[in-house]
Formats: sequence, structure tokens, C-alpha cells
Amino acid sequence: MATMAKKRDYYEVLGVARGASGKEIAAAYRKLAVKYHPDKNQGDSETVKRFKEAAEAFEVLSDADKRSRYDRFGHAGIDGPGGGAPHFTDVNDIFEAFGDIFGGSVFGDMFGRGSRGGRRAQRGADVRCDLTLELVEAARGVTKTVQFERHEECAECHGSGARAGTKPETCPYCGGRGQVVQSTGIFRVQTTCPNCHGHGSVVRDPCPACRGGGYVRTRVKREVAVPAGVDNDVRLRLSGEGDPSPNGGPRGDCYCFLRVKEHPLLRREGRHLICQVPITFSQAALGTTVEVPTIVGREELTIPAGTQPGEVFKLRGRGMPDPHSRGKGDLLVQIHVEVPKTLSPRQEELLREMAEEEHKNVSPHRKSFFEKLKEYFIPEDTAQE
Repeated sequence: MATMAKKRDYYEVLGVARGASGKEIAAAYRKLAVKYHPDKNQGDSETVKRFKEAAEAFEVLSDADKRSRYDRFGHAGIDGPGGGAPHFTDVNDIFEAFGDIFGGSVFGDMFGRGSRGGRRAQRGADVRCDLTLELVEAARGVTKTVQFERHEECAECHGSGARAGTKPETCPYCGGRGQVVQSTGIFRVQTTCPNCHGHGSVVRDPCPACRGGGYVRTRVKREVAVPAGVDNDVRLRLSGEGDPSPNGGPRGDCYCFLRVKEHPLLRREGRHLICQVPITFSQAALGTTVEVPTIVGREELTIPAGTQPGEVFKLRGRGMPDPHSRGKGDLLVQIHVEVPKTLSPRQEELLREMAEEEHKNVSPHRKSFFEKLKEYFIPEDTAQE
């Protein structure tokens, strides 16, 4: 999995102050979009990087909710599941997202995009699935089969949305372009056609199988290779396994969200595993050898004499692997000395002898119920005879 590089501050990227208005943010982005447009700087990978960076900053700062979270928490407020962080696979995603906002004069006519043939190919939507792993599976890496739903082309109409024997008609409002252009002063604003919603065609007699949508929801199965060392909330991308594009573009992706179940004996803290091992007082005092669980099986651990409650022993390299490197964490074995709640007469006798040997004060012997009952019925004077 790729490691996310440190991102620049979005306000710094656009060159605006934190209190900038929406118009100022839009103007700053428009200026950078023209400066770093790929068609204007062909073959320059650095300008493509700047172009994507500016689009990402604008996508967040132009949205009131995302901007509020970004102002409070920085990139952490929008990254991760449900955070709304922008996802631009390539520059075509940016054209699709913001072409309508700035019109064809920036992303269309000025650089030759959008003016030949009308609509750009749009990438399909992403879908999601969830996968639960055992801790041992997460530690070793595993290949699992997941199921998820996505849209597939309708078999009845072959994706046209029209009843068999009929065809979609060219939209009379936009002439099949899917976009309409309005002039406002010196600017030309290009927007999605309100009649065909960008499809360029309208269906008069819809297909009954898909109700004119051209696609039906289908459950599919795919194998996912899970690398060793993953943790909760990690996302794995299944490239090209999402919804199909509505107009001939690439499919979206499927994102598999991972959850690692709690282990009955091992507790995870980052790369390290923690295990509490109970031993008796005599084992702690005299020393012993115990078996401890690891992610690869049982392993013997020598407990030296005089081990104290809560003492921790480290088994190096027995923890979780790091998915970003070759290193592994450790297994930390914490000793828990158990104090028995009940003792046999012989055990109590031995412990009292030890207490006398140590010159330690202990509670007196507790009489049993039957001993107390016998004393109750036998007078003290008789008992002394």
C-alpha cells in the first residue's frame, strides 16, 4: 500500500488567506488552473502535480462543511473513511468535477477540451465492501473472497435504457451534447443539460427490466489479497471493480474496508502484542516455565524466581509485521500473580509456617462453622477438662 506523502496547507496552495471568501478562493483556483493546465504544459509532470494539488485544495475549501473541518483539524479532519477527502485518479476527474463551474472558456475552448464531440468520458462511481479478519490472518496476510454489489449493463436493453426494439432519441434541448453554454459578459458558462442530465439523449419508451436506467444492481465475488500487518480501518482498493461509466469512461473502484477482530488472549497496540499470563504465588517466588500464545503458535517462556506482579517480559519480533517495512513488533508478556481465594488445610499450614519464618503478622486462623457450633454446645469448663 502506498504511503501518503505530507500534504501542503490548502490555503498555501491557492495563495489565499484563511479568511478568504468563496469568490476569492474560486478566483485563485481559476488562475492556477490556467497556469498549470496539462494541455498548456505538455510533458511537464510537475505542473500536472500542481494542477491536481490546486484542484484538491479548491474541492475542500469551496465546500463549507469540509472547509470547517479542515480549519479545525487540518488534513486529519477530511482524510479517512467518511471524511470527504478528494479522490482524483487523473486530470480527467478534475475536468469532470469542475468543468461546469468555470465553463468551457477555461477547461474547454481555451485548451481544446470539451469543444470536440461534446461530453467527456466520465469515470464510474466507486463502491464499498467490508471484510472482517482474525488477528492471526491480519498478522500473516491472507487472500479472502468478498462480495459486493455494483451496477452492470442491463441484459435486456444492453445499457441503452430503451425498450427492446427502440432506441434513445437525441436530446432536442442540447442537440446531443449533454451540455449547454450560456454567455455572461465576457465569460461563457457551460452547464449540464437540464433536459437529459448530461446524457445527450432521452428515453421515450423505457426498458422494463432496468426502468430506463440502463443498469441493474448485481452481486459479484472477488478475491482480495490482504497484506500482513493490516489494522482496523485500512482500505484496500480493487481497481476497476466499481460501477461502469455512464458514457464510455473507465469503471470506478471498489474499496474494501478492513476490521480486525479482538483476540481472546492477545491485545494489539500498534505493532506490539500484549498478553497477560497468570501464575501462582509459588511460581512467582520459585520460578517456572510457562507456555504463551503467539501469532505463530505456542512458545515457552522462562519466569525467573522472584518475579514481581505486573513485570513484563519481551519476546522480540513476535508481534505484528509492519506493512510499510520489513520490521516486526514485539510480544509483551505481563505477569499476573494470582492469590488463591480458598486454601486447603495443608496449604494454610505451610503459609503460616512461612509467615512465622518471615516474622510477619497475619490474620489468625478462621474457625469453621462446625468448630464454632461445637464450642457453642460444649461449655468452656467442660472443654478444659
